[in-house]
Amino acid sequence: MTVGIIGLGMIGGSLAEDYAKAGHKVLAFDRSPEVLDAARLLDIAQGELCAENIGECDLILAAVYPEGIIQKITEWAPYIRKDAFVIDCCGVKRAVCEALFPVAKQYGFTFVGGHPMAGNQYSGLRYAHSDMFKGAPMVLVPPVYDDINLLDKVKELLAPPRFGRFSVTTAEDHDSMIAFTSQMAHLVSTAYIKSPTAGRHKGFSAGSYKDMTRVARLNPEMWCELFLDNHDNILRELDSFINELTKYREAIAADDKERLKALLAEGKRRKEEVDGL
Repeated sequence: MTVGIIGLGMIGGSLAEDYAKAGHKVLAFDRSPEVLDAARLLDIAQGELCAENIGECDLILAAVYPEGIIQKITEWAPYIRKDAFVIDCCGVKRAVCEALFPVAKQYGFTFVGGHPMAGNQYSGLRYAHSDMFKGAPMVLVPPVYDDINLLDKVKELLAPPRFGRFSVTTAEDHDSMIAFTSQMAHLVSTAYIKSPTAGRHKGFSAGSYKDMTRVARLNPEMWCELFLDNHDNILRELDSFINELTKYREAIAADDKERLKALLAEGKRRKEEVDGL
C-alpha cells in the first residue's frame, strides 16, 4: 500500500521507517526541506506528500501538533480518497476529533483519532527508530465506538509498527486520562528542576533525580499546545496535586511525625493498589 506521513519528527520518522521496512511506499510531508531530504537519503520516504499525490494513499498518518494536523488534513481533505484512512498521532484527542470527524464525513474518508503510547523526551528525525512502537499500546478514538469491522481494518493498517495492544476509548476519556498519565508528569518535571538547588546536584543524585527530571527535556512549543488544548483536565489534576502537596507541607511545618508518616503510608498503599506490589 501507499502510506502518507505528515511530520517527520521522532514519531512520524519512526512510523515512516516501519512502513518502509515492511515494503510499503511512503510519501512524506515535513515543513523542513532538510528533514525531508534526510528521510529520502535514509530511504524511509520515497517522495514528498502533497495535494497532488495524497490521493494515492491508502493510509495517512499525521504526527504533528494538533493545530497543524487540523489545518493540513482540512486543506487536503478534497484530495483524499474516499476509501482512505487518516489517523492522527498527537497527545490530545478532543480538539482534533471534534474538528476532523465532520471533515472526514463531508469528504467521505475515514478519520480515526490515535495516540501511540511510546516515545521519549527527545524530538526530531534523528531520534526515530524502527522499534519505537514494538510492544507499545496504541489508543484509538474511532468515529463509531462499536464498529468491529472498522477496528479490525485499523489494526490491519497499523500492523507494521508492531503495537503490543490497542485500547479503544472516547476523545473525552482519553484527554481526561492523559492529563494524569502524561501531561502532569511533564508539568511536575519542569517545575521540579527549577529549584535553586538543582545547579549543585551533581555528586548527590541518582535514579530518583533522573526519573523526576527526564521529561523536563520537552519540546515547549508542542507541550504548551497540548496543555492548553486540555486545560480543564490539567487544572483538575493540578488542583488535586497541589491539595496533596499542601498536606505534606503542613505536616512537615508542624513537625507532625504521625501525620507525615500517615501521608507517606497512604501514598505507598495507593501505588500498590494501582500498580501492584
